Amino acid sequence: MFSIMIVEDDETIAQSLKQEAEQWGYSAYISEDFSQITEIVMEKSPQLILMDIQLPTYNGYYWCQEIRKFSEVPIIFVSSRTDNMDIVMAIQMGADDYIQKPFNLSVVMAKIQAILRRTYDFNETQDFLMVNEVILKSNTSSIVYQEQEVELTRTELKIMEILFRQKGDYVTRESIMTSLWEDESFIDENTLAVNITRLRKKLKSLGQDQFITTKKGVGYAVGRNE
Repeated sequence: MFSIMIVEDDETIAQSLKQEAEQWGYSAYISEDFSQITEIVMEKSPQLILMDIQLPTYNGYYWCQEIRKFSEVPIIFVSSRTDNMDIVMAIQMGADDYIQKPFNLSVVMAKIQAILRRTYDFNETQDFLMVNEVILKSNTSSIVYQEQEVELTRTELKIMEILFRQKGDYVTRESIMTSLWEDESFIDENTLAVNITRLRKKLKSLGQDQFITTKKGVGYAVGRNE
């Protein structure tokens, strides 16, 4: 079980992060002594740290630097600061990612899962795919964006999985149909077009009506914002 250490002085936020992490099968620990962060990291040996910037005693930048002296554990800053310089400084100090408050818990978990997978090279079934803050949840066959969620049919889910994995590159209609046939979803080009239309309507209900783009003679892509 992967262990997540939460360094956050807002108890409500810390508890919400802990509860969400535990719901996804992670072990989560909230640091309560903000003067002994490095000692706690050494003792608990977490696989990932969620850290606020504004903390009692020393700020998150300081603790990130101190942790980097002895550990490469992934660190994600979770902060209400929105200045680009804060994000740049966080990365320069050794952070792996930066999430701004208020945050979407699904986005936080997607980022955690992606970083854990990249860092520890584990091959568990991926529950999340994410492009431009739009999350595809294979385990619930749904799309989530800013706390809103729409359900997908089996075929719609398969189409979106194909497009999400290409991360903005165009996928030909033929390639999509071949993948669906191999998965025993027997559809032709007209059926594919109908499913794409339905997906666009569902995405529009989430405020993402331009999320799927079409290039004539090439195919479909997601997240290009053209």
